[in-house]
Amino acid sequence: MSAGAIDLLGLITAGEIKEVEVAWADHQGYPRGKRIPAAIFVARLEKGIAFSDAALSWDYEGDVLDGCKLTGWFSGYPDMFLIPDLATARRVPWKDGTALVTGNLVNDHGVAIRTSPRTVLQRVVARLAELGYTAKIGAELEFYLVDDAAQPQATGIQCYSLAKANELDPCFDDLLHGLNGFVEVEGSNVEYGPAQCEVNLNHADPVAAADQAFRLKYGIRELARRQDMVATFMAKPFNGQSGCSMHLHVSLWRDGTPVFAPEDGSETAIAKHVIAGLLKHLPGITLPGAPTVNSYKRFEANSFAPTTATWGRDNRTCSVRSLLESPSSTRIELRTGASDANPYWATACLLAAVCAGLEEQGDPGAFGTGNLYEQGELLPTTLIDAVRAIRSDTVIVDLLGADAVNDLCVISEREWSAFTTAVTQWDYDRYLKIV
Repeated sequence: MSAGAIDLLGLITAGEIKEVEVAWADHQGYPRGKRIPAAIFVARLEKGIAFSDAALSWDYEGDVLDGCKLTGWFSGYPDMFLIPDLATARRVPWKDGTALVTGNLVNDHGVAIRTSPRTVLQRVVARLAELGYTAKIGAELEFYLVDDAAQPQATGIQCYSLAKANELDPCFDDLLHGLNGFVEVEGSNVEYGPAQCEVNLNHADPVAAADQAFRLKYGIRELARRQDMVATFMAKPFNGQSGCSMHLHVSLWRDGTPVFAPEDGSETAIAKHVIAGLLKHLPGITLPGAPTVNSYKRFEANSFAPTTATWGRDNRTCSVRSLLESPSSTRIELRTGASDANPYWATACLLAAVCAGLEEQGDPGAFGTGNLYEQGELLPTTLIDAVRAIRSDTVIVDLLGADAVNDLCVISEREWSAFTTAVTQWDYDRYLKIV
């Protein structure tokens, strides 16, 4: 049993858990769910808890969209069911007698919902297993602490400053201590923006790592709210300030042996194949890791957010960062993801490119040095560019699932349309008195 995991059914029988929050991530990564009395939860374990599948066809404002493959007006938006994965059960830190559990979405016949983000990730993990490998994933997530007026709760940029972290107390302290047992925190610090914070999570197998990142975002938001603050994972909330990333670290294992373990101080052939796959398919996997219009405002030169398809060794100007350490700690970091991404989608797209690299056995070329913002192919610069890139990458579409990719793209295309047709203050300031 992993750290923080609980014997949910035993605690329900003992009367310690009286309510269960059943939760799952929609395409936006937002926690959807229900609060179920413990006795009712036990009675529904086999069938699952019902939700309308419209929840996998709506946009960021909850409007259901035409064009999705899973469901629509043509299907009548039938029920789907969350089958709890009891291994994910955790006590809810901010509410006595309550546990949270996530799981898999299935239809009325018990068949997995093919477009569910957790199912998409499980599909790619299975493909990786067919190739003979397992993966470990470690996630780093950044966010800002702001007030209701969206003003940062600290001033100045003092990355890693303990004094700045202390300025954010008691909120920052309560966030981290309040997450004990809910997630496994490896470390935390203030980041490169005013009141910007980062939390590093312990590595785990891919689905468990995504579950943990999903819980982290839910927990951070809720604990901040209880401190009269807002925790935002928006990718670029402020002009001229650092954006928020979701960096993902991956290592591969075969029969319990780390296959990235350095050879003569260099990357193994397998690691190079993986890096080549990531570089080749970076445009195609950008969308799941950067799913909003705002995500692309984070990609700026000299901002610590990558703009080109490059790789380097321990170099924070590249997209793919090779970290040669001890055999079990050597890993590859994907730096393109934003913190507004759905952790299941972000992890799935990383592993899809890993699988592609293993199958294609390409060569990434020599690693770059120096300022890599000045080298390499530009990544997609807008949401619609990323949509086109993933739609045209047939390898990634096959690995993630064509229907799932289609539905993610439909949502993204709606976001782009909403953005391009909105008249903003920028338009008024720029044109009203000039044209």
